[in-house]
Amino acid sequence: MRGLVLRSTGSFYRLKTPEGIKDARLGGRLRLLDHRHTNPVAVGDQVWVQNDDQNGEWLITEVEGRKNYLIRKSTKLSKETQIIASNIDLLVIVASISQPRTSTGFLDRLLVSAEAYDIPAILLVNKVDLLKKEKEQLILEAWKETYAGAGYPLYPISAFAPEDMERVRALIQDKVCLFSGHSGAGKSTLINALAPHLALRTGGISSKHNKGKHTTTFAEMFFLDDSTAIIDTPGIKEFGLYDMAAAQISHFFPEIFRTSKACKFQNCLHTHEPDCAVISAVEAGKIAENRYLNYVQMLETNQSNYKR
Repeated sequence: MRGLVLRSTGSFYRLKTPEGIKDARLGGRLRLLDHRHTNPVAVGDQVWVQNDDQNGEWLITEVEGRKNYLIRKSTKLSKETQIIASNIDLLVIVASISQPRTSTGFLDRLLVSAEAYDIPAILLVNKVDLLKKEKEQLILEAWKETYAGAGYPLYPISAFAPEDMERVRALIQDKVCLFSGHSGAGKSTLINALAPHLALRTGGISSKHNKGKHTTTFAEMFFLDDSTAIIDTPGIKEFGLYDMAAAQISHFFPEIFRTSKACKFQNCLHTHEPDCAVISAVEAGKIAENRYLNYVQMLETNQSNYKR
């Protein structure tokens, strides 16, 4: 029987099947096959299950091919990667300028991974009702300009503004959407505003570190209607890129990739090479400097994982 994975807790999975909601665990063969991922089955996967007559349990025996997935370096040393979710129509990055502040480095690593795995992405800058300082408003305006230049729609919103929530509903309609962001950016509050019946747990901000407290503990898919689904994920503190060659990284910055076609050298990394069109564009203000610096930082801090 075929099923859609709605929840992944590490050992057990909740599935939507033609016979209703079923709980299942991995069959022995699947546990042995995948040594790279912490989770060989992810939320969003289409799987096949069979009933184990001896124990009366449902076992996942096969995972269908994925059209895409979002992946990051695992925090567990024994495994290389973690699949956050699969078969995604839209990545919705929930960010905040204050309480807590989302770094553009974090945003850009998520966007690079989305580009690498062919997932469209948008940014929702939440909590704009809390922006009281002129400096915070200037940051918001800078983000709008930066990400418009990169080709990513950015929407300033408040989860408590009904008109903003109607706009978000229209953006996600008829799609499987992965919501991701730092803890405390208001992801669960936002989802509750879109679907009050879910009543997801929400948390406050740590007064000591001005960072969010984790409330979501595992990935889970919720249906808003027959054709619209949200995948809620635990808040992410860091997002590590995985398995990208140095020469590939610039391909996943759309504005850098477009400009790089005018570079003198085909293998230009856009850091020091002569006649580099990208460096010239940054100096001329045609490419946002912070996006470029985040690109360079990805080259430097993840060098051990890149294949030249």
